Amino acid sequence: MSDQPYYVPESSKLPFMMAITMLVFIIGSAQTVINLDNPDSNSYLILVAFFIMLWTVMFFWFRQVIQENHAGLNNPMLKDSYVYGMAWFIFSEVMFFFAFFFALAYIRNFAVPWLGGEGEKAISNILWPGFEASWPLMITPDQAVFAGPEQDMSLGTAYSNGGLAGVLGWLPLWNTIFLLTSSLTVHIAHLALKNGNRKQFNIWLGLTLVLGYMFVIVQGIEYYEAYAHMGLTLNTGIYGTTFFMLTGFHGFHVCLGAIILTIMLLRSLKGHFTADDHFGFEAGSWYWHFVDVVWVCLVAFVYVM
Repeated sequence: MSDQPYYVPESSKLPFMMAITMLVFIIGSAQTVINLDNPDSNSYLILVAFFIMLWTVMFFWFRQVIQENHAGLNNPMLKDSYVYGMAWFIFSEVMFFFAFFFALAYIRNFAVPWLGGEGEKAISNILWPGFEASWPLMITPDQAVFAGPEQDMSLGTAYSNGGLAGVLGWLPLWNTIFLLTSSLTVHIAHLALKNGNRKQFNIWLGLTLVLGYMFVIVQGIEYYEAYAHMGLTLNTGIYGTTFFMLTGFHGFHVCLGAIILTIMLLRSLKGHFTADDHFGFEAGSWYWHFVDVVWVCLVAFVYVM
């Protein structure tokens, strides 16, 4: 067996700084949510500080890793650890979304029917006698039984006649086209890089980014339509909560994937990557394919069914 010494980098303060950064993120997020109804609160500035710290630490950390790779310090064993690290990271993201999809399925198929008096646990109906289970659940059970704020139920009626995709028109369809097409373009870019054609790689990767950012723009339009014209908000029952939780987290991951690929394009324009040494881009493309697969599942379970 050949001797493959594992490269151990020099001592660095960057991991410690990243830990401090994540602590600022937790504090900033909590304070921002707590003070949402306080217009005089400046808690959001803690989140602004977090993003500044995050990008600063990531810039210096990534730069150090790139310099080490260009210096030839990354041996095959270390490169394998990058592959395994990215694979486990994507697996953790799969479990992350699985938890949310499972929560949606549990609420829709078990919790709501039980509250409505159906199934073997129909005793739960004693909590809200008179509550009728329906999906999508646009109001909370207490609002359904007792006098509460007026709710626009037109969305629920329209949903039952054609799914949320029908209510929102062509927006989900366009976003599906954008993401599925971008998955193809990033694959073509990968093939171009393997063949040593940097010009084609840059073109196809650039097209992937255009499609990705178009997805984000269309989702912003979708959120505006939901809030301004449809009455679908975070306060619109459990359905509004699960809808924005799933689409919001996925939109965040699309933004993250687009940022990763943007950095890869900038690196390529500087002459980085070769036909046999480009794992930075390869890892980003894996992540982008993962985001696309999650979107297909999200469309099926949130918009259509």
